[in-house]
Amino acid sequence: MVNLELYRVFYTVAKCGSLTKAAQELFISQPAVSQSVKQLETQLGISLFNRTHRGMELSAAGGKLIFKQVEEALRLLDEAENTLTEIKTTATGTIRIGATDSIFYHILADKIAQYNLRYPAVKLELISSTSPYTVDQLKTGKCDIAFVNLPMEDDDVKFYDTITHLTDIFVAGERFAELRGCEISIKRLQDMPLLMIEENTVARRALSAVLNNVGVQLHPDIEVANWDLMKKLVVKGMGVGCIPREYCKEELEDGSLFELCVTPPLPARGVGIALAKNVPPSFALKEFIAMFKEDRST
Repeated sequence: MVNLELYRVFYTVAKCGSLTKAAQELFISQPAVSQSVKQLETQLGISLFNRTHRGMELSAAGGKLIFKQVEEALRLLDEAENTLTEIKTTATGTIRIGATDSIFYHILADKIAQYNLRYPAVKLELISSTSPYTVDQLKTGKCDIAFVNLPMEDDDVKFYDTITHLTDIFVAGERFAELRGCEISIKRLQDMPLLMIEENTVARRALSAVLNNVGVQLHPDIEVANWDLMKKLVVKGMGVGCIPREYCKEELEDGSLFELCVTPPLPARGVGIALAKNVPPSFALKEFIAMFKEDRST
């Protein structure tokens, strides 16, 4: 069996021309260097060096014959090790990111663009779906990281961190202008035309849990699949919508929507990072996650 360390000692001694200098370069003792050279000579059955008063010289019938090949072999091994090191410390490859359309648009878009400028060699694949389906994609290895609406529980997934909070509010358009500035009991919403996100979503389940705690059941007149459609329908006067404040900032600022003063207010919920268990993240993925930590430290 080839002992690479013996060849590395042989090469270092040949390069240095001295057992003492080779020992210093290899950070081992001189006797250990001498013993390694003798062991390799015994293994090959030939003398590799001529011991002279000037030091160690390659023998014509031994060391000189193999020096170039050993040098090339060690160079190739060093290149292989460097390649593996670069993989661990360089952002390359592909990151498959799963999230809802709204999370991509309102929370991740700027970060994705920033990451692309920082690490242009990394390919980013964006997988858009509901949070439960995104978690399923994560568990089956079809995406590398998921940004999901919380709360969620799954024993096969590690919910890594909360990157931002969302506050669900009730909003209306000009058709309901008489409600602007009025304090409204959440129970009174039962008598209003309501728009809500679809029932199979984390956001809807979180809302239902809060309403159950205060003894209120709201039955929407219209269920929609995404927040953008809800905003448009509410602006057009089709009813009162329940939507995260963070997703309708523009409409609140330009006055096309206004927030109802509903009591009690709905509690904040979170958007978090989810990773598959027992799958170590690549360096590129670690760097992407680190961008969200940067926000909290500034």
